[in-house]
Amino acid sequence: MTSAPTRPAAPPRSRPAPSDTPARNGNPAPQSPRQAGEPAPQARVAFGTIADGTGHRVVLYGPGGIGKTTLAATAPGPVAFFDLDDSLPRLRASFAEGGLNLDVRPIDCAATWQDIRDALHASGWDGVKTIVLDSATRAEELAVAHTIATVPHDKREIVIRRLEDYGYGKGYQHVYDTFLTLLGDLDQHTRAGRHVVLICHDCTNTVPNPHGDDWLRYEPRLQCPSSGKAAIRLRVREWADHVLFLGYDVDVRDGKGTGSGTRTIYPCELPHCMAKSRTIADPLPLTKFDTSLWTQLLK
Repeated sequence: MTSAPTRPAAPPRSRPAPSDTPARNGNPAPQSPRQAGEPAPQARVAFGTIADGTGHRVVLYGPGGIGKTTLAATAPGPVAFFDLDDSLPRLRASFAEGGLNLDVRPIDCAATWQDIRDALHASGWDGVKTIVLDSATRAEELAVAHTIATVPHDKREIVIRRLEDYGYGKGYQHVYDTFLTLLGDLDQHTRAGRHVVLICHDCTNTVPNPHGDDWLRYEPRLQCPSSGKAAIRLRVREWADHVLFLGYDVDVRDGKGTGSGTRTIYPCELPHCMAKSRTIADPLPLTKFDTSLWTQLLK
């Protein structure tokens, strides 16, 4: 018995090469697996230029009455003042002597933390060259009051009347977070070309010394727990371009201090004071109504 003849197998169909042309119905042709799996093009880094024309961030601190407010008033004007310490009325006659009254513009209705922030976000700053916060020490007190009034306890039933009510260390962190918003507000003005001056009162603090004995030095009076956490003082030092200590010249002999009333501006770190500057390194004499500091500092 003979078998039926077999038909030759049909040649395998070749898959058409992917086409970039759309199909007849108007839809794009499907991509091949290789195309679909291709990685996206790598993002390319962009380079800019060093910014020019931004304002400087300056901290002035020292003992009461040494001339911090007057020095700030001699900065490039017009100078807008948050006069939280109510210093300007007492200095009006002195400012008139130095011809500063026309350049100094007190900011009205800045009595609370929110008032300060609202003013910084308001319009009307055109033409102002320097913003002074007098003082940041007082502003921190307003930040504490604002925090207590607006930040609830983790347990809602607990009423907050003081920072300690938040629990160990938590109140300091809340105030720290509140204060950082002010630095952000001020940064908007420095980016617009305005200088910012924070005036602080002074305090003494023990400096830990890994190489030997600890010692005392002057520092801005801002929140700085011994743990170093939530330290507004240290954060402001990092934020500022210049931290300048204003001190009286004192000669100490046999445990007794004497001086003639002369004053010095310290722009660099020394054992007796916290300080820094991005533009100057040598101490300068502090002379009433002298503007040479700003000429050298704001380069």
